[in-house]
Amino acid sequence: MNFKKILIYNFLLAATMQLHGQSALPPAWNGIHSEQLQRDQRTRVYLPPTRIVWKEEGGGASIQGEANLLRPGNGQTDLANTSICVMKSSVNGHPSLLLDFGKELQGGLQLVTGMPGSQKPVNIRIRFGESVSEAMSTTGIRGATNDHAMRDFTLSLPWLGVAEVGNTGFRFVRIDLLDPASELQLKEVRAIFTARDIPYKGSFSCNDEQLNKIWLTGAYTVHLNMQEYLWDGIKRDRLVWVGDMHPEVMTINTAFGYNEVVPKSLDLIRDITPLPQWMNGISSYSIWWLLIHRDWYLYQGDLGYLMQQKTYMEGLLKYLLTKVDANGREKLDGNRFLDWPSSENQPGVDAGLQALLTMAMDAGSELCRLLKNDSLAAQCAEAAGRMKKQVPDANHSKQAAALMALAGLMDPVTADKEVISVGGAKNFSTFYGYYMLQAMGKAQNVQGGLDIIRTYWGAMLDLGATTFWEDFNMEWLPNAAPIDNLVPEGKKDIHGDYGDYCYKGFRHSLCHGWASGPTSWLTQHVLGFKVLEPGCKVVKIEPSLCDLLWAEGTLPTPQGSIFVRHEKLSDGSVKTTVKAPKGIRIIK
Repeated sequence: MNFKKILIYNFLLAATMQLHGQSALPPAWNGIHSEQLQRDQRTRVYLPPTRIVWKEEGGGASIQGEANLLRPGNGQTDLANTSICVMKSSVNGHPSLLLDFGKELQGGLQLVTGMPGSQKPVNIRIRFGESVSEAMSTTGIRGATNDHAMRDFTLSLPWLGVAEVGNTGFRFVRIDLLDPASELQLKEVRAIFTARDIPYKGSFSCNDEQLNKIWLTGAYTVHLNMQEYLWDGIKRDRLVWVGDMHPEVMTINTAFGYNEVVPKSLDLIRDITPLPQWMNGISSYSIWWLLIHRDWYLYQGDLGYLMQQKTYMEGLLKYLLTKVDANGREKLDGNRFLDWPSSENQPGVDAGLQALLTMAMDAGSELCRLLKNDSLAAQCAEAAGRMKKQVPDANHSKQAAALMALAGLMDPVTADKEVISVGGAKNFSTFYGYYMLQAMGKAQNVQGGLDIIRTYWGAMLDLGATTFWEDFNMEWLPNAAPIDNLVPEGKKDIHGDYGDYCYKGFRHSLCHGWASGPTSWLTQHVLGFKVLEPGCKVVKIEPSLCDLLWAEGTLPTPQGSIFVRHEKLSDGSVKTTVKAPKGIRIIK
């Protein structure tokens, strides 16, 4: 990320203070108990806009010098008062600007003002947007909302001062001067980009630039959601949703390696959900908590952390066992949910929950052996065996068929050919698309997975996305305008005109971590990284180049990153080069 160089001074300073035993707190704070403090794990970076999308000067209003806002700033007011954007209103006209910061960001806005003749505060309206049309919208219309984060509000700016405001996900900002017959001088309008300053230890590159961009976009989508806790979305809902976390954690394993945001978030949801409550009120989400722990341990190998979950994990497994009847059918209560697009297909939801609970029993057996509870491990294994004798009808649900293939309730090749690949990307979803791709990989249909990634996730990029969305439907594509410009007359607004369930219109999140599935999938199935032993101590390299000529990349592990490069030779064979740290055994 470009902002790394900007931040290096801060980290060198912190390291120097630690080396000399200095406190990061001023002496006057020494009486404050450490438990009263929470140190922010994120860093703030200030970014100027990259372009002026639109401006309004009607009714006698005017804007001059707006190009000055595109210059790098320093956040400091000064008496020189040069390089200023001047917005003037009339009695009947109010000027407006729409700024583009070039990429989806999490954070707020810094406004540095000049010194017009009047020293009175000036009132403005600010509208953040993940799309141009959202930034141009009005709260309460077409799903535009201030839920979870304020994105449409008024603000008073000082004369010759600095104001910082906002905490949301956005790329675009509209500023309106509200006061009649007044003048606003803006020296700077900069985005306050708030993110964890972490390296991208994982990587993926091949001869298809679209796939390279998709891999990186998925990683960046999750990076933005790695705030103090791991969120589902940076505009909405900004919550720790455990189901959403599973694809996010797989992306973190793939792109970043260990990060404390994962255990911190897993522990938070555990501590606020005493048994027998379901996490987030959804039975399947408590199951995802188990599956996340299984996969986190496989990649990170931290047995000490896993042992900290022993009491809760055993209690949850014992409770889940009561939801399996004598014939091996699941009887989960609470909110019976897979993902939103599947929610109206009740037989499909039932089949998916049968598969998920089967996966929980298999994972429970594995985890309990690690926790030294052989008795409970055996109970889970026996329940999984009973459940696999019950094979429900997926009812054409790609979500259900994918889970059934992964749980061993359905032959993966059959699931792929008869359900998942039917119609290509039609009826794919951003969340469960990851499991559909995983099932296709299990069916050895990696080429089909690549085609769907290009079609489905690639379509979001073609529409101007810089992060992946809460949901996307191929049926939205005809006559749809991109998100990064005003919608031309006669075109459909891909943001404001579509969406369903909890994400109608502009309420739809355009940065949702559960949509990052292709990032870990490409690393697993194209680069071929298969982790066989906890902590990545044994990794199998089993590439599938399919229609690609070459691919290379890295997988972060606790011992360091593994590098692979695969090249397709003239005879169709693949030459593989592997470089691995000491302590890791590679199987080809």
